[in-house]
Amino acid sequence: VQLVESGGGQVQPGGSLTLSCAASGIALADYAIGWFRQAPGKAREGVSCISHSEGPTYYRNSVKGRFTISRDNAKNTFYLQMNNLSPEDTAVYYCAADLVISTLHGNCIPEADYWGKGTLVTVSS
Repeated sequence: VQLVESGGGQVQPGGSLTLSCAASGIALADYAIGWFRQAPGKAREGVSCISHSEGPTYYRNSVKGRFTISRDNAKNTFYLQMNNLSPEDTAVYYCAADLVISTLHGNCIPEADYWGKGTLVTVSS
């Protein structure tokens, strides 16, 4: 099983990026999917996830209204559209998949069987 992220980079505050996570070895349609991030010196945290193969969807409070998770089962790929980025969003972003992604108080728990290697998102002027 392999998950490969792409789409990271440097963007100015207020800008947008779309991250992609392409899967091989599993059919994403049967899996929960999630995006997580880890900033320097901080623990990995959940950004957004679809906790079962067909929902529901969760977002951490700080990204609600700005980020959107989506999936294209035909392409075996899922995405994170990020708008109105701020320096606080700077982190390495990881995609993950598992049969279930657990949540706690609306936040996705960074525990999953399959992980990508991460892609760096830097928001700075």
